[in-house]
Amino acid sequence: MIIRLLCTLIVMTAPEVVTAQYLGGGDFNYPPIPYDERFFYGPDSLQHADLRLPSGEGPHPVAVVIHGGCWQGWHRYRQIERVAETLKDAGWATWNLAHRQAVDSGGGWPGTFLDVGDGIDFLWQAAKQYPLDLNAVVAIGHSAGGHLALWAAARSHMSQESDLYSQNPLSIAGAVSLGGIADLEAHYAQEGRLCGDGITLLMGGGPDAKPERYSEASPAELLPLGVPQLLLHGIDDPSVPVAHVEAYAELARESGDEIRLVVLQNAGHFEVIAPTSLRWKESVEPRLFSFLSDVREASSQRSHDK
Repeated sequence: MIIRLLCTLIVMTAPEVVTAQYLGGGDFNYPPIPYDERFFYGPDSLQHADLRLPSGEGPHPVAVVIHGGCWQGWHRYRQIERVAETLKDAGWATWNLAHRQAVDSGGGWPGTFLDVGDGIDFLWQAAKQYPLDLNAVVAIGHSAGGHLALWAAARSHMSQESDLYSQNPLSIAGAVSLGGIADLEAHYAQEGRLCGDGITLLMGGGPDAKPERYSEASPAELLPLGVPQLLLHGIDDPSVPVAHVEAYAELARESGDEIRLVVLQNAGHFEVIAPTSLRWKESVEPRLFSFLSDVREASSQRSHDK
């Protein structure tokens, strides 16, 4: 709690960041990128995942890709398609996961979380048709999707009494947060400034009103997650202050989790999902691909040891 208060004070007293030179949410309007098959994991039109397969026979490791949008529909699954395509070209099957956000019918608490969990678990069905290595599944998310990616890695922590409980969740081998929100309580403290009322819409109230929900939904409250994590964050990110992710990384390390934190210079909130940019090529790609390679190797070793 002391760490959260300190990082909140630091952010509140820091000078405003000049972000005009950086990418914005409107810079991702590009033609649709083909996928191999769309799977519906529920009856709603937003409950689907697009599978893209790399070349080769497989079995292929899988990257579950989760978009951002402050949980309130500011962005949807198409914004992160280029990341999914880039990972596919690097040898990973990608599962671009659409889900209901807090502004959608059935979204919010607990629907958004259940969608993410059910969407990931539907990989078992996809693996009946395609050569997927479900021992090597990594969750990768941007912004609010980074929160959901980290949360997905901790789904097995839920008690049977929890609204978010799943009987047999698919195991996540690693998690990647791209400008992600790792501590809901710290973010809520500056909600109007950072994400509108996104957290209140998602959680149905603040941490004082809904403490049990925050304990089950915030990665910072679920530590240790029990999987290696890569946190890639722009130093000038105006949407998710870098102080928040630095504080989370310290808490996660203290809990025993393996954490790689990379603070990217000359980067804001969207450079981390722009594979055609120089910043991605120079700074994001090498760190991301190195992490994915290590997770895949560790997963292969665990499978061999069994």
